[in-house]
Amino acid sequence: MKKLFLALALVASVQVANAQIKSDADIQKAIGKAEATANDAKKGAKPAPWMKLGQAYVTAYSNPTANISTGIDKQTFALMAGEKPSATEMVTLDGQTYEKQVLSRANVYFTEAGQLALVEVTKPSVAGDPLEKAVKAYVNAFERGAKVKDVDEALQNITGFYYNDAITAYSLGNLSKASDLFGKAAETSMTAPCSKIDTNAVYNTAFTAANSGNFERAKKFYNKCLDLNYTAEGNVYSALSNCALAEKDTLAAKQFLADGMKLYPDNSSILTGLINLYIQQKEDPKKIVELLDEAKAQMPDNPSLYYVEGNILMGIKEYDDALKAYKKASEIDPNYEWGYYGEGVLWYQKAVDAQNAANELPYNAYKEYDQKMEELSQSLKNAIPAFEACYAKTADEAVKMAAADNLKRIYFALRNDNPEYQAAYEKYNAIVGAE
Repeated sequence: MKKLFLALALVASVQVANAQIKSDADIQKAIGKAEATANDAKKGAKPAPWMKLGQAYVTAYSNPTANISTGIDKQTFALMAGEKPSATEMVTLDGQTYEKQVLSRANVYFTEAGQLALVEVTKPSVAGDPLEKAVKAYVNAFERGAKVKDVDEALQNITGFYYNDAITAYSLGNLSKASDLFGKAAETSMTAPCSKIDTNAVYNTAFTAANSGNFERAKKFYNKCLDLNYTAEGNVYSALSNCALAEKDTLAAKQFLADGMKLYPDNSSILTGLINLYIQQKEDPKKIVELLDEAKAQMPDNPSLYYVEGNILMGIKEYDDALKAYKKASEIDPNYEWGYYGEGVLWYQKAVDAQNAANELPYNAYKEYDQKMEELSQSLKNAIPAFEACYAKTADEAVKMAAADNLKRIYFALRNDNPEYQAAYEKYNAIVGAE
């Protein structure tokens, strides 16, 4: 299963442990009584009966797991559950190993560390979706004058219930169900008088729909993301492009990426998608550089635009122009580590190209071979200042280690040229570690 999942943080507003599980008959009786009161012509004109009805539905939803909550350890769970599992087995979900315990009303999943991670209800107290009915009850209460604060809190809690259930469905591999539940979380969060729209739920609805093959649903919710000015740092445009490609609409796919590029020129998924599309359509990928012009006009002092340009040009082996772009990025902002990193990668790639070209020469082409070896050596030496500058300037530990790893490899290749290179190799080998 794909792991690209945005902001899948558990909602903390749900499930209070140590509550008593009620019989299904008592739950259904309480709902019947609350429904009768709310639907009474006189009593139902006030908000209180509808608030009570909403709570009755929420209680029905929570009842099967009322005395357990995620995050507890096995020993605590055993005390709270009030029953022994009828079966136990080890299962693997998305690469993670869990101990699955089968209870009378739910399946529970413990991590290898012994913490309860997932709860899957198998025997609900009432049929259908009680949370959906609860939302309608709270809307009725709001329309009849219930306090905004009370209804808002109730709807946000239901959003949390749906969201956590969606995560469980996703973890169990049921993407279609996860999309349905994320969608309900999103719709509940957009129900008046909710004070906060759950844009993560909107995005995740689309994401799980796309990965389950429901591209129409995915497009609907990705476009809803755009309506809400939520782009996931540009990834929504890339995702819409992928949906269009799945439906064989390459024109729309390219337009989504072009629109995204103007707003998020340094988004790698947009850039990669555009390059691949241009190659597949047998168009010159260099034309993508033209898409950066509008962004450059608006942000002439943004070094990342020139870094992206360098990546595009290097990808099509326009090394001279790519080098100019990387140097421009460093000129605009001398502390921008990516300009130096891009330049270092370019020289390293030129060294690899020289090595490959040398390997393809006939065995008796001594002069040409020596020339390629000199090109290789000089390219590696040219990469050193760029990677050294990147290593010195970046505050990002991952970038620093990447620069150090490249320097280690370069100095190792050049270590016999002079003692300084040998010493530098030993320095970076100690930093990165031996392979």
